[in-house]
Amino acid sequence: MSWLSRLFGTAPPPPALAATRLIVGLGNPGPDYVGTRHNAGFMVVDRLAARLGVALDAEAAQAFVAEAVVPPDPEAPDASPPVVAVARPLTWMNRSGQAVGALLDRYGLAPAEMLVVYDDLALPLGALRIRGKGSHGGHNGIRSVIDAVGSTEFPRLRVGVGNSFPSGGQVDFVLSPFDDDERDALDAALEAAADASLTFARHGLDAAMNRHNRR
Repeated sequence: MSWLSRLFGTAPPPPALAATRLIVGLGNPGPDYVGTRHNAGFMVVDRLAARLGVALDAEAAQAFVAEAVVPPDPEAPDASPPVVAVARPLTWMNRSGQAVGALLDRYGLAPAEMLVVYDDLALPLGALRIRGKGSHGGHNGIRSVIDAVGSTEFPRLRVGVGNSFPSGGQVDFVLSPFDDDERDALDAALEAAADASLTFARHGLDAAMNRHNRR
């Protein structure tokens, strides 16, 4: 809820559609962090929202949110299209769980019906990994989500951002923008991650893992 909403006591708008899946990208809000490696999750959900023809400009559940009907799958054109909610938290990365918990409550979904998208230093630039559960692996955003939902068992999509930094330079690296010579690989990864998110929304975790885990 924005400060104006809090001041005047107005409630956030209800969901436009009843979502059956939630895709949340992690990152840090604000102009200083746009385009940085730690915001790869934000980049993916922005790409996904553009594909779905919606704008992440409605504020609710400590996040920018939108709901959309997923276009029919060309491989299953007669299947009923699901409704997906896409979200970009307004909390700082290390408090991502606050928004994620509020989003699950907003849509009445279980952690297993959510895909969390985030950056990963352990993967090469552009690599994708989808898993149904796991530890936080040192990622503070995922640590916060685990604490908030009380479980490590929720789907997540890791986007490789590389690890070419000197000893002790991890923080500066993840808060830096991608280099010009990394742009093509980044763009391909964002497209692939948006594809994987749509597969998750349409067919679930197993199908997304089988189709999209790649180097």
